[in-house]
Amino acid sequence: MRAFVLTKYKGPLQHTDVPEPVVGEHDVLVQIQAAGLNALDEKIRAGEFKQILPYKLPQILGNDLAGTVIGVGAKAREFTVGDQVYARPDKDRIGTFAERIAVAETDVARTPTSVSIEEAASLPLVALTAWQALVERANLQAGQRVLIHAGAGGVGTIAIQLAKHLGATVATTVSTDNVEFVRELGADVVIDYRRQDFEQLLDGYDLVLDSLGGKNLEKSLRVLRPGGTAIGIAGPPDPEFARELGANLVLRLAITALSSGIRRQSKRLGVNYEFLFMRADGAQLRHITALVDDGALRPVVGRVFDFDQTAQALRSLEDRGTRGKSVIRMPS
Repeated sequence: MRAFVLTKYKGPLQHTDVPEPVVGEHDVLVQIQAAGLNALDEKIRAGEFKQILPYKLPQILGNDLAGTVIGVGAKAREFTVGDQVYARPDKDRIGTFAERIAVAETDVARTPTSVSIEEAASLPLVALTAWQALVERANLQAGQRVLIHAGAGGVGTIAIQLAKHLGATVATTVSTDNVEFVRELGADVVIDYRRQDFEQLLDGYDLVLDSLGGKNLEKSLRVLRPGGTAIGIAGPPDPEFARELGANLVLRLAITALSSGIRRQSKRLGVNYEFLFMRADGAQLRHITALVDDGALRPVVGRVFDFDQTAQALRSLEDRGTRGKSVIRMPS
């Protein structure tokens, strides 16, 4: 089958033929119709995660899919041939920039019926990230205040809508061109980062969802109330992530050192810092399906590329000018 493969870190994706997926007894085999593009794909290509996600190259890239079930494993019970599904495969089984993929049935859900296949493909990774940050980690409640950085991006567009659904007051940072767009998504306070400094305007927030890292994360700690929490999805990883990863002692120590500075700052300020690397979860995707079909969440697809343009589409992520997500559309 055809796929786009990473053969060496920092190199371009290669369009090539690869063996058909091996379908395990608890897997479903999916004919991919659309695949979402994520910053994670580019970070993997650039080698930024090779210490914590040591893929054996060559590796098919891609972390989002929507498509049709064309086969089921001997012990798979939840899906049948012909089901329309979407998923973020487990981190050890990525590879959605391909014609077909085998995915554990526990990581799969039926697609929302109210959106296109491209819109469905845009959702899994970013919607699961938003859910695991706001619902699972933060237990965000009505009346609380949350700052969501990069509100016009893939995670931001979904996180704003989910936070509003949960009853929170939402602030977000965007460029000038996206101020009205994120207001339409439900943001209550919109900060144009090109003209305004969010640290000077916000104070006493319960939660920050940070997708930028670095100095932006450091400033975010200072807008939290005492006991508030900043959840970072761009790093640095923390000791809890190292434990979840099952890392060896040397890697655990290295990961702990990476986040030592931000953890010291948060402790000094009386706030909390957590790193989130989202995980695959079909049960959570079913909740997301219901929210989409109920109208509480709407996917935002800024660009659609043909499958043959996958390498170009991945490079386009560096522009950061696309609202929501970019998606690859497979041939009919």
